[in-house]
Amino acid sequence: MNSGKFGEELAAAFLSSKDCVILARNYRIREGEIDIIALSRGTIIFAEVKTRADASFSAAREAVTYAKQKRLRQTAGRWLEENADYAEQPASFDVIEVYTLSKPPGIRWLREAF
Repeated sequence: MNSGKFGEELAAAFLSSKDCVILARNYRIREGEIDIIALSRGTIIFAEVKTRADASFSAAREAVTYAKQKRLRQTAGRWLEENADYAEQPASFDVIEVYTLSKPPGIRWLREAF
């Protein structure tokens, strides 16, 4: 399993442990992809997972550029169009950082990161 997939598995398990309901994983359209879509206390979470060995070079969240944020928002809009039952829910665009060198791997959930 590659490190990105490993990080996404850890992030999904982490969100589930925080009483989030995973609604979709790796939702993909031509314009982009959302790693995890979850529901937490009435809020739809659109989460981008970034996996790194550690933060010695830079924080994983720094890889979520403005262009990436724009694609994520467009992709989230499409998901909401396709899942009208959730269209009126508040939304949060989050980043989940996974650092694999620490034991156990470190996970940091950055709510409303962009």
